[in-house]
Amino acid sequence: MRRQRKAKIIATLGPASSDYEQIKALFIAGADVFRLNFSHGEHESHAENYKIIRRIEQEFKRPIGILLDLQGPKLRIGTFSNTKISLKPGQTFLLDLDSTPGNNHRVCMPHPEIFQVLKENVDLLLDDGKVRLKITKSGPDFAETIVMSGTELSNRKGVNVPDVVLPIDALTKKDIIDLKFGLELGVDWVALSFVQQPNDLIMARELVGKKVKLIAKIEKPMAIQYLQEIVTLSDAVMVARGDLGVEMPAEDVPVMQRQIIRTCRSLGKPVIVATQMLDSMVHTPTPTRAEASDVATAVYDGVDAVMLSAESASGDYPIEAVSMMDRIIQRTEKDPFYQKMLDDSYTLPSPAVSDAVTTAARSAVGIIGSGLMVTFTENGRTAFHAARERPHCDILALTPVLKTSRQLTLVWGAHPALTDDIFSIGQMVETASAFAKQEGFAQVDDYVVITAGVPFGQSGGTNMIRIEKVS
Repeated sequence: MRRQRKAKIIATLGPASSDYEQIKALFIAGADVFRLNFSHGEHESHAENYKIIRRIEQEFKRPIGILLDLQGPKLRIGTFSNTKISLKPGQTFLLDLDSTPGNNHRVCMPHPEIFQVLKENVDLLLDDGKVRLKITKSGPDFAETIVMSGTELSNRKGVNVPDVVLPIDALTKKDIIDLKFGLELGVDWVALSFVQQPNDLIMARELVGKKVKLIAKIEKPMAIQYLQEIVTLSDAVMVARGDLGVEMPAEDVPVMQRQIIRTCRSLGKPVIVATQMLDSMVHTPTPTRAEASDVATAVYDGVDAVMLSAESASGDYPIEAVSMMDRIIQRTEKDPFYQKMLDDSYTLPSPAVSDAVTTAARSAVGIIGSGLMVTFTENGRTAFHAARERPHCDILALTPVLKTSRQLTLVWGAHPALTDDIFSIGQMVETASAFAKQEGFAQVDDYVVITAGVPFGQSGGTNMIRIEKVS
């Protein structure tokens, strides 16, 4: 199951992909990581999907990553007497804390903490931006608004408040329950929704410790102000273009996407681009040309992974969507211009020993023409450093830790494999040669560039490079 590409594919599971045969087909088609979206579904269904993934992992003897995506503090309005209402631009509309069903002139917004930060001329976006309200007057339990755009509003639609730091924690009570459940299951990554500021990640880290790696989802413009700190505190970052596209002008989203990608690559953190990548494939067997270009653009920018949401979770063509994503990535990476773009966007590493070693390894690969960099890693950091360099070769990531091997399925170019503990340089060279041949990356007398941390068996950072011929 060696993938013929560097960028990885994350596939969301849902009603269209919820049994053994379907999930297995998605894996064969190219899914490297499966996303369990806790905004939908019950714990029982997620647990069943988890068991199926691990069964497939055993069958193919390849690590598979599992990502738990928390719902986060999604704001919603209440309900209406007649399920939905009609709106006219220019009319007044009241948001309050009255839990009785709403009408054409008012509705409940059951979030008292939000009214504390609302003020005159602040915009509210409802139903993914289909309705725009402007506040004319507000108090501790109400907000009077004027309808700026939108003609219809129905029950429990989402509310976005651009350009305002909301006084709510990134983890709700539901999130904490879901997080505990996911940790007990054994998920590998946890995605934190609606991250606004660094403290959101600090709080989450206190809860999870080192049990999983954390992904910060950037879907609020306010997070861009703290981008450097958020990337530094996270293990990976997701450009969640759904809510991000609602809260900022559409023309700003591509610019923000590139800024986030550049920051993540500079700091050596995996970066994922998500939302509507092949959206038309929810109902059709082929994507639009614009969608194919969207995926290719993210790959040219050097992202670690691209993600499918409704396409694989609830669409009519989940397997075809993964297969198409796989083909677009492969074709893009075969373009000679692809590696040139990665080289042109390369940034100098930090003044650290581990970065110095992996930078030297990248140079060695280019000088001797090696087709493989082998990393030995306990917690995945050595492979992260290698991937940051975007070398002109594959990365064989060898680890004795099963959890680490699963987490590395998200990392650019990394082909994770489980190995025994290493205790000497001789054993390291022998193991690297054996796995390079076994996994189909090298033949006898091919050069491989090896990086590792010494002393072996300790998580202390990459500090050694060795160039060897496969024996």
